[in-house]
Amino acid sequence: MDVSVWYLRKASDGSVFGPLTFQQLQQWAADAQVSPMDRVSSDQNNWMKAPMLPELQMDFIVEVGEEQYYGPTTLGAIAEFVGAGEINADTSVTNCKDRTQMRVRDILPPALLHPAPAPDIAISPRPSSIRLNLQQRIRELETALLEERRARENAEMMVSKLEVRLQQYTAAGEPVSN
Repeated sequence: MDVSVWYLRKASDGSVFGPLTFQQLQQWAADAQVSPMDRVSSDQNNWMKAPMLPELQMDFIVEVGEEQYYGPTTLGAIAEFVGAGEINADTSVTNCKDRTQMRVRDILPPALLHPAPAPDIAISPRPSSIRLNLQQRIRELETALLEERRARENAEMMVSKLEVRLQQYTAAGEPVSN
């Protein structure tokens, strides 16, 4: 990647981290500190969702419950979620690149399936649990849906008013113009 300066905007609270080197950004993604909803930019004007940057290797969708998924994310994030007890070796994972489906035990080394707790000394954005991220995303989608419904209702009300006015004009024999 030739761009030397990058920024990360967290979806959870809008906070922006940077400037970062691309290597720092890659490491944060590998360390499960970049979520699928976070955005990245090299100029702070044009933002894209982090998984759209192939070099971050956010290639995996994790099935966290029946018909509940998290991702795309990295192998490092999967290892973090195993370490936190949120998923296990039998959890289903799909590789977005080749669409293969496998179990966590098939893609993580055995040492990462039962990692020893490590001290948290890095100063960087830390992810919350998968379930909390899913719940937050569901709330965001529900809010967006509610806003869309209100906008549709307002538009339908305006159309009704305009139809009444049109009927009044045509009943009065007034010419209708655009």
